[in-house]
Amino acid sequence: MKFDPIKKEDIQRLYEKLTEEAESGGYHLNPDLEMTLALVEGLLINQGRYGYQACPCRIASGDKTEDLDIICPCDYRDPDLDEYETCYCGLYVSKNVMEKRKKIYPIPERRPSKEEKTGKKQLSGKQPLSELGYPVYRCRVCGYLCARENPPEVCPICKARKERFERFI
Repeated sequence: MKFDPIKKEDIQRLYEKLTEEAESGGYHLNPDLEMTLALVEGLLINQGRYGYQACPCRIASGDKTEDLDIICPCDYRDPDLDEYETCYCGLYVSKNVMEKRKKIYPIPERRPSKEEKTGKKQLSGKQPLSELGYPVYRCRVCGYLCARENPPEVCPICKARKERFERFI
């Protein structure tokens, strides 16, 4: 299968969009522009290949349902930022990295292998929140709920900071 080359203006357009979305959500893109633009190009390549922007640092299956966890921003971004101050591919970084107070280093892969995935209980979306396997946090401002290790830095709905979240379950 042959793909058209990615145009520089398309890379720049997506870079600007991602920057705006990241900053409005309390996130930061990597200040290493050359690396960041290469990752943005990878997102566009995967968009052309698969029809969705699979994380450029992971191998996508081509099955969107199977790859939902690695569509950028992937499910692992926030835990990686919390623990390592960068996501797996380095597209998203912490404020410390953005302000050059900390360097980034390679981090371990969080995504479970296919073997690990098939051994885990599959959620149907109909389980009670208490069976999700993660704590549930609620934004005290707008009521947004999320099931994850830690609350987000910024609420994706109302933009309230992490401190405004409470453990719900």
